[in-house]
Amino acid sequence: MIHTHAQKRYPDLFHEGILKKRAEAAAEILRDCTLCPHACHIDRTAGERGFCRTGDRLIVSSFSPHYGEEEPLVGRRGSGTIFFTHCNLACVYCQNHDISQEGRGYEISADDLAMIMLRLQEMGCHNINLVSPTHHVAGILRAIDIAADGGLTLPIVYNTGGYDAVSTLALLDGVVDIYMPDAKYGNNSIAGDLSGAQDYVEKMREALKEMHRQVGDLVIQDGIAQRGMIIRHLVLPDDLAGTREVVTFIATEISTDTYLNIMPQYRPAFQVRDLDQRYRSLQRRISEKEFDDALRTASRYGLWRGIDTKNE
Repeated sequence: MIHTHAQKRYPDLFHEGILKKRAEAAAEILRDCTLCPHACHIDRTAGERGFCRTGDRLIVSSFSPHYGEEEPLVGRRGSGTIFFTHCNLACVYCQNHDISQEGRGYEISADDLAMIMLRLQEMGCHNINLVSPTHHVAGILRAIDIAADGGLTLPIVYNTGGYDAVSTLALLDGVVDIYMPDAKYGNNSIAGDLSGAQDYVEKMREALKEMHRQVGDLVIQDGIAQRGMIIRHLVLPDDLAGTREVVTFIATEISTDTYLNIMPQYRPAFQVRDLDQRYRSLQRRISEKEFDDALRTASRYGLWRGIDTKNE
């Protein structure tokens, strides 16, 4: 079912004062941090660092109109992408490890982030695309509240690794227009070994259900995404990502109208040379057959949007 019903968005929540309260609630969580499923229970406002190695300041590595995202996000004028530094996952094959693991970026205030969002809107971008936002939710909510006061109206995209806490997502209800989570794995043991999240499968599934409850299936108008969910699944060598388990979940527990981007661009990076024999295949790219098999598997379970793009 593709949801098209009218619903309050963040400009409405700003005018009602709700957005400010959500930002304050998220900031309070930082004192005993449970923003993501790692639930480190550390005081980030006192300089303590948990899994994400981030305090209570926003850290951004770059921002710009981006043309490498999914077609409904990019359109003609690009997706207004903001890359946040650090991550609440520790993927051994991360292609952006200089940002996610090694901390390349600079601290900014919520006012600065609001100005960046407004600048991207002025440049004509179709949306504000927040990449790796999970551990920065408190600062992001504050910035959106400030930016809404300055006239921001673009759809907000929450571009995440999928390891998100339902309690935090509740604070984003009505704030985020488009959720774009990864569904990385179908097996917890592999998720623990490769991304440092031993309970990834359950937490990802809970998060995706909540995201879909909030925004529904992807709504596209004049070729541009307006609202809904896009799920990404990166195919790994030797089916380490567990594609069948992932697409079965999406088809049976989310929606067969889910916009699913099955991605072939895995390449060896970061720490894959240090892995043991079980994961030796990560030292190569995927084969054409492995990618075709993943596409066929998704189609077999009734998924079509994003896979058979000519139907969009």
